[in-house]
Amino acid sequence: MAKKSSVENNNKRRRMVENKKATRALLKAKIRNLEIPFEDRIAAAHKLAEMPRNSSRVRVRNRCSLTGRPRGYYRKFGISRIALRELASAGFLPGVTKASW
Repeated sequence: MAKKSSVENNNKRRRMVENKKATRALLKAKIRNLEIPFEDRIAAAHKLAEMPRNSSRVRVRNRCSLTGRPRGYYRKFGISRIALRELASAGFLPGVTKASW
């Protein structure tokens, strides 16, 4: 089980990303638009740089929804490899079979 503080910090980042998503998209669009004067684009870049770092989507870490483990994460299931194996062995994941050859 991961530290509760790590999981909570990640959840806080997720909420911040959702809240600031529209603002960041607007500023990025202004920066990319070549029809806007150069000074306005620079000002938009400064505003973007002044936004909280945790509002960037890149800073969110994929974590297991059951244990909070940050490594070995399967996006399709939203859980770690260890939790996936336990659930699959118990038969709680339909369609998942153990590979053997």
